[in-house]
Amino acid sequence: MNKQNTLNITTELPQFNGLDLGTSIDTIKQLISDSQQSIATLVNDSSMDLEQLIRGLEAVDNKLALFWSPFEHLNAVKNSEALREVYSEGIALFSDYSTEYGQNESLYKALTEKLESYHGNNQPLIAAATHIIDSQKRSGVHLDAKSKQKYKALSLKLSKLSDTFSNHVLDANKAWSESVNDKSALAGLPESQLELLATLAKQRDKDNYLVTLDYPAVNAILTYADDRQLRERCHKAFVTRASEQAEDTRHDNTETILAILACRKEMAEMLDFAHYAEYSLDKKMAESATEVISFLEDLLEKSSQQAKAEFAVIENFAKGSLGFDEVKGWDLAYVTEKYKQQKLAFDSEELKPWFSLDAVLKGLFLLVTDLYNFHVVEVEKVDVWHEDVKFYQIEDDHGAVIAGFYLDMYARENKRGGAWMNSYSSRMADGENLQRPIAYLTCNAAPPSDNTPALLDHNEVVTLFHEFGHGLHHMLTQVDYLTVSGISGVEWDAVELPSQLMENWCWNHESLEVFARHYETGEKIPTHLFTKLLMTKNYNSAMGMLRQLEFSLIDMMLHTGETFNDYVAIQQQVKKVRARTSLIPVPEYNRSLHAFGHIFAGGYAAGYYSYKWAEVLSADAFSYFEETGFSNDTAKAFLKEILSRGGSRSTKENFIAFRGREPSIIALLKDSGIS
Repeated sequence: MNKQNTLNITTELPQFNGLDLGTSIDTIKQLISDSQQSIATLVNDSSMDLEQLIRGLEAVDNKLALFWSPFEHLNAVKNSEALREVYSEGIALFSDYSTEYGQNESLYKALTEKLESYHGNNQPLIAAATHIIDSQKRSGVHLDAKSKQKYKALSLKLSKLSDTFSNHVLDANKAWSESVNDKSALAGLPESQLELLATLAKQRDKDNYLVTLDYPAVNAILTYADDRQLRERCHKAFVTRASEQAEDTRHDNTETILAILACRKEMAEMLDFAHYAEYSLDKKMAESATEVISFLEDLLEKSSQQAKAEFAVIENFAKGSLGFDEVKGWDLAYVTEKYKQQKLAFDSEELKPWFSLDAVLKGLFLLVTDLYNFHVVEVEKVDVWHEDVKFYQIEDDHGAVIAGFYLDMYARENKRGGAWMNSYSSRMADGENLQRPIAYLTCNAAPPSDNTPALLDHNEVVTLFHEFGHGLHHMLTQVDYLTVSGISGVEWDAVELPSQLMENWCWNHESLEVFARHYETGEKIPTHLFTKLLMTKNYNSAMGMLRQLEFSLIDMMLHTGETFNDYVAIQQQVKKVRARTSLIPVPEYNRSLHAFGHIFAGGYAAGYYSYKWAEVLSADAFSYFEETGFSNDTAKAFLKEILSRGGSRSTKENFIAFRGREPSIIALLKDSGIS
C-alpha cells in the first residue's frame, strides 16, 4: 500500500504545477536583494563566531536554492518557450549574484579571520568554511575593481552560453525525425522496438512509426535495423546535431563552442592559472593536467592492442558472415549485436522480459535495504511535473524519514536526453531543525507501450543503478552543513565513485535473482541467460575503454592552453586524438562535440576523465566487497566512510579509511577484462 506524503521536513516539497512564471523574475530579484542585505548584516556582526557565520550564510544560500531548483529542473525535463525565457533571465541574475558573492572582500576577510581564530575540532565546519573561501578565490576576490567587473561579465557570458548550448541540442533533437509507414522498412527490429517507434509516433501525432533522435530510438535503429541506409541517415543526423552539418542548421553550436572555450581560457588566466584545465583541477583529486593525461595515456597503452584485436574479430565477422566491405560508424552496433546472436548465442532483446521497471525498482530498493538497512517507500499525493513521475522516501528501521527522491524514467519530447541526478534540497541541520535531502533522478528509457509494461535493456538497468548511486551519495549524508553535505564539496573526479559502485550489482547473480523476474510469469532469470549476460560484460571492453579515453583526451586537449579561433583548428586537434583512439574512420561531417553537453553545459569541462578516474576507485572498492563476501560490515564501512561524509573530508582520506590503503588501478583492469 502506497503511503501518503509523510515527509516531515522544514521546507515543503515544490508545487511544480503551481509555479508562477509571470512573477518569478520579480521574486528572484527580491530574494537576491534580501540575500545581499542578510550577508551584509552577517559580515558586520563582529560578535559572530565561525559556526554562526557559516550557518547564516547557508540559510541564505538555501532559501535561494529552494526557490530556483524547480525552475532549473523543469527547464531540463519539461522545456517550454515561456519557461526558457524565465530560466535564461534567472540564470543571468543568479550568475551576477554568485560572482558578486564570490568577490565580496568583506565576507572573505570575515571568513578567513574567523577560521584562523577557530580552535575547535569540528571538521565539517572547517571544511565548509574552507570550501567557501576557496570558491571566493576562484571567483576573483583578490582581483582589482576593474578586473572584478571583467571577470563578472565573463562569468555571466559563460552562463548564458552554456544555456544556449543546451537549448540548441534540445531543439536540434526535436528538429529531426523520420516517419516510417511501411513496417518492412524496419526489418530487423524486434517487436518491442517497433512498439517504441509506434509510441513515439503517437506522442507526436504521427501515423505508424517515428524515428527520432531520442536515444532509445537511435539505439533501436543502429542496433537492429537491417536497412543500412536507414542506419546511416540516423547516425548522420545524430552525430551532426546542433552543427553546421545538420539538415537544419538553425541550432548550430559552432560559435557557442568557440565562445565557451574563449571565456574559460580568459577567466582562468585572469586568476593566474596556466589554462582552464589547471583551474578545473584546482579542486579535484588529480593534481595537474600532466597527471591526468599520464593517467589516460597509461590506460590507452594498456588497452589499445586488445581493442584492435577485438575490432578485428568484429570486422572479420562483418565481412565473412554479413558481406560487408568495411565496418562504418553506423554499422558497429548492428554488427556487434549480430555477432552476439550468432557467435555468443546472446540476444539483448531476449533479456528484456526479465527487466520490467517495476521488478528492477523492487530489487534495487531491496538491495539498499540489504546493504544499508534503509527502506524505500513510494509516496502518493505529491505534486509532480508529469504523470509518469513517482516520488519515494527513504526510511530507517523505525520508520523515520531520512530523505526523498523523484524518479522520472522515460524519454519524451521537451525533455533533455541522458540521465542525471540533481537535488531540490540538501541536508542541513542545526539543533532540532533538520532539512532532509530531496533528489531528482532522471533517466530516458523507452516508455511502456499499449501491449507491454516498461521493459528495460540491461544497459538501462545499469544506468538506473548508476543514477541511484548518485542519489544515495546525496541522500545518505550525515553532514549537517549545506556547503559540504551530500555531493557538495566532493571533488568532481571522485563524485562518480558511489554511482559506478552501484553498477556492479547489475552483474551479480545473487542480486539479479532478486529483481530479474519475467514480467508475465514472475520466473527468475534462468542460469543460462545470466551466463550469457556475464559473457558480454567484458565483450569489446577495450574498445569501450578507447571510446571513453577519446572523449577524455579531447576534453583535456580543448582546455590545456591553445586558443581556437575557428572550428577548423579544433577539428584538426580532434583528428589527432581520434587517430590514436578510433578504430573506425570518422566521417568528415562528424560533429559530435556540438552535442557534448557534459563538457559544454554539464560541469565536466576538463573533467570528463573523472569517469575513468572514479572507476578506479569504484572497482577497487567493489573488490573489497567481493573479498569480504559482501558482508554487512563492509557495507556499513562504505556508508560510514564514504557515502555519509559528503565533502567534509577528502575522498583520498575517505577511501583509505574504507579500504585501508590508497586506490589501485589493478581492480579496474581486471574488472574490464584487460590484461
